[in-house]
Amino acid sequence: MEHGSHRRRSAVYSAEYQYLLKRLRDARHQAGMTQVQVAKALRRHQSFITKCELGERRIDPIDLQRFAKLYRKPVAFFLPRRLGT
Repeated sequence: MEHGSHRRRSAVYSAEYQYLLKRLRDARHQAGMTQVQVAKALRRHQSFITKCELGERRIDPIDLQRFAKLYRKPVAFFLPRRLGT
């Protein structure tokens, strides 16, 4: 059961990843930005921002750095202090 696609999919539903998604939305709201504004600033489609925030698209480390810079947050803001076991 623990094969490649199952493992990748389940990671999106982990508490740690859900925390990242919540913090991503929180940071955008704190920055006073809409998804459309973020998309323009990052030169992406608005659907990319939506999918990232909903967990429909995995956020890679480079994209996380770009979000952090745009929202003026340290990358650590998006990550849980302790990973669950």
